[in-house]
Amino acid sequence: MSTGKTYSGKEVAQHNSRETCWIIVHGKVYDVTEFLDDHPGGSKIILKYAGKDATAEYEPIHPPDAITTHLPPEKHLGPVDPGTVLKVEVEVTDEEKARLERVANRPSLSEILNLHDFEAIARMVIPDKAWAYYSSAAEDEITLRENHAAYHRLWWRPRILRDVTTVDWSTTILGQPSKMPLYISATALGKLGHPDGELNLTKAAAEHGIIQMIPTLASCSFDELVDAAQPGQSQFLQLYVNKDREITKKFIQHAEKRGIKALFITVDAPQLGRREKDMRQKFEAEDPDVVTTNKHEDKVDRSQGAARAISSFIDPGLDWKDIPWFQSITKMPIILKGVQCWEDALLAYDAGLAGVVLSNHGGRQLEFSRSAIEVLAEVVRELGKQRGLKFPNEKFQVFVDGGVRRASDVLKAIALGANAVGLGRPFIYAFSTYGYEGVSHALTILNEEFEMNMRLLGARTLKEIVPEMLDTSSLTSHIVSVPGDNLFNTNYESMQHARLRALQSKM
Repeated sequence: MSTGKTYSGKEVAQHNSRETCWIIVHGKVYDVTEFLDDHPGGSKIILKYAGKDATAEYEPIHPPDAITTHLPPEKHLGPVDPGTVLKVEVEVTDEEKARLERVANRPSLSEILNLHDFEAIARMVIPDKAWAYYSSAAEDEITLRENHAAYHRLWWRPRILRDVTTVDWSTTILGQPSKMPLYISATALGKLGHPDGELNLTKAAAEHGIIQMIPTLASCSFDELVDAAQPGQSQFLQLYVNKDREITKKFIQHAEKRGIKALFITVDAPQLGRREKDMRQKFEAEDPDVVTTNKHEDKVDRSQGAARAISSFIDPGLDWKDIPWFQSITKMPIILKGVQCWEDALLAYDAGLAGVVLSNHGGRQLEFSRSAIEVLAEVVRELGKQRGLKFPNEKFQVFVDGGVRRASDVLKAIALGANAVGLGRPFIYAFSTYGYEGVSHALTILNEEFEMNMRLLGARTLKEIVPEMLDTSSLTSHIVSVPGDNLFNTNYESMQHARLRALQSKM
């Protein structure tokens, strides 16, 4: 509990060792000595900021209330005199100066024509740490590519001579209205890409009438994102299950009280996949100048990257037998996120759950997992055979995510029986490059694509997007790499992305 005292920076600086470790976050002093070895990211990163202001390092990785939630009240020492604080000097490297120049030379939003453009610009302008975390996938990233490529194996059979003067692609998702058959899927660490983090998504979702799924590992606090929602705005919650079930219970019940409309339990991450792009970044290199007086093992291998550093609390023991417990503690619809075969979708249906998300975690977990769109086709087929279900189904809803970049991808999933589709990375790239306006522009692009595709398909509502409109004969073909056609490739000029404006002269 705060003593009511205001501390000086000099006094805080004296507590810079493992034996007595204080840090400053958001103008408050905290004694984290006893928390060092329990920190999910390891003790080294805290010790680097021992006796100093750690806010700049803390903010992109943690929700604002993380330190107050996890530290006992008696470790909240009180405010610090800001004029006396010893801050960590951050040197602006030549690489960072060059990156900032690229940021200044981004194309205008009017030049961003599709969701691929946001990714192309993000690759050039966001910090290396953010790019490594956001873009990384498991091992050789074959599943990541397959998630998108699978949509290319589905071809349309459009209908003609239908009056498409008025087309409507609005829908309901788990009883909640949505102006598009998609939702913003949960993605972590939004502040790595933009200071406002996931708040960009909350604002854009409200403007465009779609649903945001709040991630467990958001950079913003859960309550901050709920508070930012507009009256009547629907939000879902993505849950990583903590080994401490009491923590999980409190989180779920608090979310329900705050008006969250559905609970999506992630079930495909009992251990994190090897996201080697992120691992190579090493997220935080060991600091040889950390002040310690005795040897302790840092529990976290920092070489595993950002994902491993923030997720050590996730319970690998989660099991089907836990489902009744979740059902007993909340009345929210429960959906399993990360189902990858029809057998598990059937178990979820039989367990009385509200639905499943067919997902391989954006290709970030098990390499050579099949795409969600391919799994969708078998789930619809087998649950039809086994339980007589017809899709899309309102009582047992099926969603897909991964690899979606066009409204036509979404409509292909709808045609195969999905209720809606989740998009994650495209919106991260949008706000990392252009903030809230980027997400809003991305949703405007999708709206325009929906209108065009609905008319060209001869569909006036989503109910008219039916399986007969798709040729699925090549869906299950798995071709990782195609031998190069040199004659074609020599003459083919690839599609261009939006480009940076000419960089200013150094002279």
